[in-house]
Amino acid sequence: MNIIVLVKQVPDTTEIKIDKVTNTLIRTGVKNIINPDDLAGVEVALSLKEAYGGSVTTVTMGPPHAENMITTLYARGIDNAYLLTDRKFAGSDTWATSKILSTFIKTLDYDLIIAGYQAIDGDTAQVGPQIAEFLNIDQVTHIHKINEVKKDTIFLEKSFEDETHVISAKFPLLISTIRSMNQPRLMNAFDIWDSFDKKINIVTFEDLDLDQKDIGLTGSPTRVKKTYTKPVMQKSPKEVLEPEEAAKKIARLIYPYMEVAK
Repeated sequence: MNIIVLVKQVPDTTEIKIDKVTNTLIRTGVKNIINPDDLAGVEVALSLKEAYGGSVTTVTMGPPHAENMITTLYARGIDNAYLLTDRKFAGSDTWATSKILSTFIKTLDYDLIIAGYQAIDGDTAQVGPQIAEFLNIDQVTHIHKINEVKKDTIFLEKSFEDETHVISAKFPLLISTIRSMNQPRLMNAFDIWDSFDKKINIVTFEDLDLDQKDIGLTGSPTRVKKTYTKPVMQKSPKEVLEPEEAAKKIARLIYPYMEVAK
């Protein structure tokens, strides 16, 4: 089974900064982490490889320094990695990003594509489903468990708030994973040692069959027009009451039609 995992490097959400001119995230100089839903997907892929054989390839779109993250993925046990990086990709919204990624994925051999349900820097949950549409393959989102694989069919469980659906789907297929579905493995000493010698395949705009007008800020059909931080304001002064008065006020609020002793 050949598995592709889409992995994104995201800013630590406690340190997000916005460029006030372009209204895009400032990533330079900001601490980065592996998107949690994507990391769950890496663990799913590695577990499937151990159970059924095959290979695990990660695909990342991001700046050159994402190579550091990819090295840690090699240390977790992946087989191959591609980094799509080019200034011409900058500013792409989810549609343009999905266009870039799907154009590249078409050049690879795969049975299963795994995408994290959503990225913590955007929270749109759009890229995975859009890639499935561009590739014209089936998709099952928000997976919380994989039961088994039989030949060309995978059996999954999909979570809802009040119920679980058990689903079977044929390959090729795209699924999206959630962080709570597993506990990602730690890096091991042998893979850490080998990770620095592993090749990170760099893919640029010139390597892809893309039109510049379809990507980047100019090719993005959605645009962030304005960002701001909502101020926290106290609407009225706090009222401090003695315990007895507070009890009477609560009683009047709960039983508005009953007389409460003054």
